[in-house]
Formats: sequence, C-alpha cells, structure tokens
Amino acid sequence: MTEKNTEKIDILSLSLSELEDNIILMGEKKFRAKQIWQWLHVKKVKNFDKMSNLSAQFRGKLSDVFCIKSLIISKRLASDIDNTVKYLYELPDGNHIETVMMEYNHGYSLCVSTQVGCKMGCQFCASTIAGYKRDLSPSEILLQLYETERDSDKKVSSIVLMGIGEPLDNYKNVVRFLDILSDKDGYNMSLRHVSLSTCGIVPRIYDLADKNYGLTLSVSLHATTNAKRSEIMPVNNKYNINELMTACRYYFNKTKRRISFEYALIDGVNDSKEQAVQLSKLLHKTQSHVNIIPVNKIKERKFTSNRKSAVKFRDMLIDLGVNATVRRTLGTDIDAACGQLRREYEI
Repeated sequence: MTEKNTEKIDILSLSLSELEDNIILMGEKKFRAKQIWQWLHVKKVKNFDKMSNLSAQFRGKLSDVFCIKSLIISKRLASDIDNTVKYLYELPDGNHIETVMMEYNHGYSLCVSTQVGCKMGCQFCASTIAGYKRDLSPSEILLQLYETERDSDKKVSSIVLMGIGEPLDNYKNVVRFLDILSDKDGYNMSLRHVSLSTCGIVPRIYDLADKNYGLTLSVSLHATTNAKRSEIMPVNNKYNINELMTACRYYFNKTKRRISFEYALIDGVNDSKEQAVQLSKLLHKTQSHVNIIPVNKIKERKFTSNRKSAVKFRDMLIDLGVNATVRRTLGTDIDAACGQLRREYEI
C-alpha cells in the first residue's frame, strides 16, 4: 500500500478559478472562494482563523487542506541617504532571497526576486556567484510584496522583477504571479506598473509578447557584439544578439510597449566610443530606451565603473540620437544591489 500524500496545497499560488474548483470539491458554495481570495489578497491575513465571515468548521477544513505560506525577515537594512530598504527574507525551506523597496516621487517601487540564486552566469552579477538553488513559487514572489507592505506600513505602487534570479527562466511561476497580482478581485495592480528584466531568454520573450500584459520589458544587453557579450553573458552563446533583437522587435510590434535596454557600464570593457556607435546602429529605428547602469563592485570580480563614466557614455549615445539615461543609484550605503546580502549571510 502506498502512503497517501498529505502535503497541503499552497493556497497563495492558486488562481481564483483554481480556488473556486477546490472549494466546490470540498462541498462548499463557489462564492466562498471569492471571500477567501479577498482575505488573502486584499486584507492579506496570514492564517485562516482571521477569516471572520467563515464558520469555524469551514476554517478548520481549510486549514486541513491548504497552507498559507509566509516569509521571515532575517535582516532589514535601511538607507540613511534615500529611504531605500533592503530585506533578506527566509523562505519556508530555509533558503534566502532579497527584496528592495525604493522611494520615488511617484511612490514606492519594490524590486523582487524570482529564484533562489541564478544559473545565467553573468560575469558582473553577484546573484550568480552564490549559485542557483531553485525557482520561487508564485506565492513566494507575491509574499515579498505582502510582507514588505506589512513591515513598512507603506503601499507599493510598482513592481520590478529585477532581483535575484532570471524571471523568464522561471516563466510559468512568474506568469502565475502576474495573473494573481493583477486580478481585479485581489491586489488589482495594473501590469503597466510592472517591469520585467531578462538577460535574453528568447523563446520566453515571444511567449510573454503573446500574453500582451502591457508590462515593460527590460532587456539586459550590456554589449553590442556577440564576441563581447558572450564574454560577460554566457546566455549569448545560446541566444545571440540578432536573435534577441528580432524577439524584441516582435515584442514591441505585438504590445506597442517601448523596450528598455539595460547597459551595465564596465570600465575598459564596453564603454568606448566604438561601443556607443555600435549600440546606436543596433537600436536604429527601434522604439527603445537605454538605461546605463554603473556596474556594482563585487569582491570576486575586478569590474569597475562610476557615475562620471556613465554620464560620459550617455552623452555619446544622445549625440548619436539614442534615448538614454543613467539609472539613479539608490541605497549605496546598504549595498542595495541584489545578491550581495544573501551571499554574506549564507557564507
């Protein structure tokens, strides 16, 4: 006789329709699912006992079938410069991820992680050095938002999927997260307030375009030739620049949403006038924007750059007719770039 699987269902990872199906299977009325959904995603309760418009008997049945996951704050760093707050969250299995809340004029933006570690191997990135452990579930991505709002007592107005991990390498769970996040009966965030950053998983860019979510696609380019890009971004060996740019054009044509190209500037690697000219040719006649990022210092690498060199490269691009800006640097006193706190904590 095989042992019965008694693992509880991760309720925060279910869509509303899936929750409805489960509630009906339990012999309850379908409308109960929407009540539970709003307790979870509007009031953000952490246990079934708080669902006061449900009977005690029904709450007990829910507790037998489902679990409500939670995250634990292992470390919280607050910047004295610009109110940036960096969280190190412990997951239910003991792994750790990072989340960063940033304050802008338009409100608070949250940078969330999508994987425990990263397998993409970008040479300038701290996240990949600690190695890939696993994908995050939809609930674990979502809980970074809910737990941060609970702790900070602030409302987040935009989400950036640019923390630890490659979102399109965890495509199925990320799409589920986006569907739950934007559900009109739940948190109800417009996906126009969401930005997704990818190193260039070409097949998933096509899939995402066909979803037509309306979110902003941010593509980590970082070099203008295949030889140079492959040196610092191994993903280019599988999906080269030509394939990537073709996918980006498809994304724009399908969604009509301007693409942001991330360009981590590295002194002596990708900061020359020649690189600027090549970049202007690559992006010619595209609806795009270049976001120049002074590369973050990490102790395992010798890559460096600074805001002065980033401004110089931006000015070269503008002179060549490219829409370009230098990313505002936030949380410099707490090393707010993702990956560093997790490595320090787990070493």
